[in-house]
Amino acid sequence: MSYQAQYQAFKQLGLKLDMSRGKPAPEQLDLSNALTAALDGYTAADGTDARNYGGTIGLPEARALFAQLLDVPAAQVVVDSSSSLSLMHDVIIYSLLNGVPGHAPWVQNPVTFLCPVPGYDRHFAICEARGIKMINIPMNEQGPDMDLVEKLVAEDASIKGMWIVPKYSNPGGVVYSDAVVQRLAAMKTAAPDFRLMWDDAYRFHHLGEQKLAVANILEACAKAGNPDRAIVFASSSKVSWAGSGVAALAASPANIAWWTKHAGLRSIGPDKINQLRHVRFLKDLPTVEALMEKHRQLLKPKFDAVLEQFQAYLGDVPGVAWTRPEGGYFIDLITPDGAAKRTVALAKEAGITLTPAGAAFPYGVDPKDRHIRIAPSFPSLDEINKAAQGIALSLRVALEA
Repeated sequence: MSYQAQYQAFKQLGLKLDMSRGKPAPEQLDLSNALTAALDGYTAADGTDARNYGGTIGLPEARALFAQLLDVPAAQVVVDSSSSLSLMHDVIIYSLLNGVPGHAPWVQNPVTFLCPVPGYDRHFAICEARGIKMINIPMNEQGPDMDLVEKLVAEDASIKGMWIVPKYSNPGGVVYSDAVVQRLAAMKTAAPDFRLMWDDAYRFHHLGEQKLAVANILEACAKAGNPDRAIVFASSSKVSWAGSGVAALAASPANIAWWTKHAGLRSIGPDKINQLRHVRFLKDLPTVEALMEKHRQLLKPKFDAVLEQFQAYLGDVPGVAWTRPEGGYFIDLITPDGAAKRTVALAKEAGITLTPAGAAFPYGVDPKDRHIRIAPSFPSLDEINKAAQGIALSLRVALEA
């Protein structure tokens, strides 16, 4: 049977699967249902009544937990809100309007960000919405092309920042090497107020049995004489409940003081009840790692299923490749030039909604129309098997056109 005929038969299955985002499956969310019973009293370790105002930088025990998870001093941690993306957005806004410590507001001059690609579409959306120019930086197996990064930041004072997902990057699954981390920390920048937006979203989200590590960027920056360069973001969003987690940022003392000053204007304090229940449920690093092992056991078979189906249907197709991530939430399917958008459209016709082709690039433009982000986490194992077949058939048909 031809691939076109197989594709037409597949369409008759009547699937309706939304794989456009990396959402945890219900079974993963169920792993944290004990959160509802974890709250035993409302008084924090320092006597704060978590039901009341206050605690702008987070409860002491919440800061201590994230300090342990991120391997930084608790004094250099803020716990605030449920979304690390909202903290990233606020850092950008505060920098634009007020400037970073000791420097003028960014908005006074054109602002440019470096964007490793393929990358996280929501990072790029923040920049686009705020008028920040973006420059694509190609990725390799060690991280971004550092020769290019170092050249650009040394020459152009408008480059104020760079987006970074250092571990199991979205969507390529890249783990930054120690050498890349050291170069990012030490490189000479024309802008003295340059910032690394260090989105450590997948720190504990392993798929393989080996737990890969990335060098501590705050320590590297301090040793290189650039203590204020990096701001680290993290959350429990794919550890506990995706929509009701706890978010944190870690940074130098100067950056923490800067954040506290400006964040104090927009809130009298975060949801400390949520912080308390997370502290009492997650407890410490070993407890988090044990919970993430349960996530891994649910996720890995789904990733394996996608890889198996891609190998079966696409293994002999010239110009087609895909990543085999050791962690995170995505697989990057790479098509021959000009085939990604057509593949995504054909998959949609077959009942499979994917992230739009090009979304992993600034302005939604993949210059070669090659990358498709695959998010295997939410569907059931049976559904993901079918979906992977449908995606592969869609690519086959796209290439026949």
